[in-house]
Amino acid sequence: MSLFTKTINVDDTTMGRYKQIEEIVKLMNDPEHIRNTSIIAHVDHGKTTLSDSLLAAAGIISEQTAGQKLFLDSWELEQKRQMTVFASNISLAHNYKGHDYLINLIDTPGHIDFSGAVTRSLRAVDGSLVVVDAVEGPMTQTETVLMQALRERVKPLLYINKVDRLIKEIRLTPQAIQNKFAKIIARANSLIEKYAPPDHKKDWQVKVEDDRVAFGSALHKWGLNLSHMKAKGISFQDIIDAYTGEPDEVARKVEELSKKAPLYEPILDMFCEHLPNPYQAQPYRQSQIWPGDPNSEVGKAMAKVDPKGPLLMCISTIEVDPHSGVVAIGRVFSGTVEKGKQVRLITARQSGTIQQVYMSMAADRVIVDKVPAGNIAAIAGMSGIHVGETIAEEGVETKPFEGLKYVSDPVVTVAVEPADIKDLPLFDKVIHKLTLEDPNLKFTINKESGEYLLSGMGELHLEITAYRMQEAGLKVKTSKPIVIYRETISHDYKGPAIMGKSPNKHSRLWVTLQKLPDEVIEAIKMGKISEMQSRDERQKILRTEFGWDTDDARNVIAIEDTNLLVNRIKGRQYVEEVIDHIKSGFREAVHTCVLAKEPAYGLKVNLEDIQVHEDPVHRGPAQILPMTWRPIWCAFLLSDPKLLEPILSFECKVPNDFVSAVLAIVQKRRGKVLDMITEEDMMVVKAEMPVAESFGIAEELRSSTQGRAFWATQFSRWAPVPENMQLEIIGQIRERRGLDKNPPKPEEFYERE
Repeated sequence: MSLFTKTINVDDTTMGRYKQIEEIVKLMNDPEHIRNTSIIAHVDHGKTTLSDSLLAAAGIISEQTAGQKLFLDSWELEQKRQMTVFASNISLAHNYKGHDYLINLIDTPGHIDFSGAVTRSLRAVDGSLVVVDAVEGPMTQTETVLMQALRERVKPLLYINKVDRLIKEIRLTPQAIQNKFAKIIARANSLIEKYAPPDHKKDWQVKVEDDRVAFGSALHKWGLNLSHMKAKGISFQDIIDAYTGEPDEVARKVEELSKKAPLYEPILDMFCEHLPNPYQAQPYRQSQIWPGDPNSEVGKAMAKVDPKGPLLMCISTIEVDPHSGVVAIGRVFSGTVEKGKQVRLITARQSGTIQQVYMSMAADRVIVDKVPAGNIAAIAGMSGIHVGETIAEEGVETKPFEGLKYVSDPVVTVAVEPADIKDLPLFDKVIHKLTLEDPNLKFTINKESGEYLLSGMGELHLEITAYRMQEAGLKVKTSKPIVIYRETISHDYKGPAIMGKSPNKHSRLWVTLQKLPDEVIEAIKMGKISEMQSRDERQKILRTEFGWDTDDARNVIAIEDTNLLVNRIKGRQYVEEVIDHIKSGFREAVHTCVLAKEPAYGLKVNLEDIQVHEDPVHRGPAQILPMTWRPIWCAFLLSDPKLLEPILSFECKVPNDFVSAVLAIVQKRRGKVLDMITEEDMMVVKAEMPVAESFGIAEELRSSTQGRAFWATQFSRWAPVPENMQLEIIGQIRERRGLDKNPPKPEEFYERE
């Protein structure tokens, strides 16, 4: 998207579109009247269409084009497909009860393949508007994005969209419409009860009575909540009447409705009335997203949203611009971002100077002098920066923000290469840009086959990425999608410690191997156990919550994905001199494991004993690395290894007439039906299926149900490949990687005294 971004000065005459800029800049200094919010929903439920009405109210687009323009879908392909791919930031001013409010708004994607952008956006905001299609109701991705919001302690509101469909397509009575709303609200509140922080499980419930729920039609630009219905004297019957009659008459009455009850009024009023300002939100969000000391100088400034305190900013989005270079967008939690300020990237351990400060206005960036705490800012001039980075004022000691917790892993891969070998330098440049902007894209080079492998969240994610490459002037060849697998063990290794010798036979290492419990794996994924923690903090969690003994809990020395390395070695010389090489050997062993060179999953590697040669020349990485990975792989092969495949959860709402067709598709694709729920004349089929069997399902569902099915998939879990298929799949992966079809035997790595 950054290819299409232009930079504008505040006083530029082309800023006619943004009439409120000076007012917005002034409001940035008043956190009490700032609302940072995002719009989140399932794909095609109407987020960007809704945003158009909010932008029209701010004078950014005309009221006539609102609903069709999809202004925040500023990339050509988003417009063509009518689907949001990138999160888009914009700032609006709104007057509510005599006060001017600044609303920093982020429109997010709805497709599961781009859910990473939702995760990143939620770090920057304090509130969210959950949009639900009145006919489809809350879908799988609705639950996912609401769960993500609540985990970040982001307060939700609810907007029920496409009410016109209930009238025109389903022909519901006023009472039936209210019953439909009640079901949607109950489902949303059950999710809030499930995922909200304990202090807010009750007071964050959305209710019609207190105006935390609105409804309307974003396409037709009208909307109401209870207060607005009463104030304007509009009933459900009036809304039904507006859609009754001849087409011309309906068009006229609906336009009158949109003038009498414009959509932006209840939505923007809800933001101002019910979403927290930074003063209210930062104190309770602080403990969830930042592990630092709340009584430190930074901690106190963050809780007070102090613009004069030390700078603390969390980066949620990266854009690589051909003119401005790397532009980082994120929330300023403390201090003030300003040009020329000396800062430090905490996790990258680099220092730098902010070269330019902007505010994001969709496809434009507006240069401003400074952005104080409580706002979302964009900065340029920092090299080495990445999504999730913590920026602090130079000289200030602080902990980084908690890592972003994505709901899915990159589970689909394609081999990609430039069509012309002469384009290799451009290929490197474009890949670097894309993976920097989108951390959910993973790029690796297969050492055995020399293939360039690009992994993403799904087929669409990789298809969009290929399109972006072509747009950058790079012609590429891509393979068919390849599924990413994981390797694990069925049980703890049961024999004596396995010895590994250095190639020169002068040093030796003994290891054992255990399978991590699911709850520990989940804690690692959620960032509850990480290398960023202090040793004492990690030890306390492992001991008190997971029952580890004190020595093991205290001596976790490396974490790689979902795998831990524990140092049980005592009283041996030269351990400190080689421990970093051992960590590297461990990372190498679990990053490309031994069955099929896929990543390991849920392993606990224990270093039991070591003998190291006294001469430093004999204990370099060339000696220590093989001495580490060989015994790990040997123990792995002796512990009944298994290949794990990614499983998708699948939810499909379909008319009763087509249920059998959906069930047939699920079963044909090695799927398992988990539940079937009746909703009026629709059936909700809940199932799961392997990612490997999911390719092409969209086309098959459309043709089998005459386009009447609404469905969604999302990553669910890793599960063992069926026993009768395991060897065949391992063989296919190994052959693709240029390896011998059969995995090695443990004897190949076993060392004798």
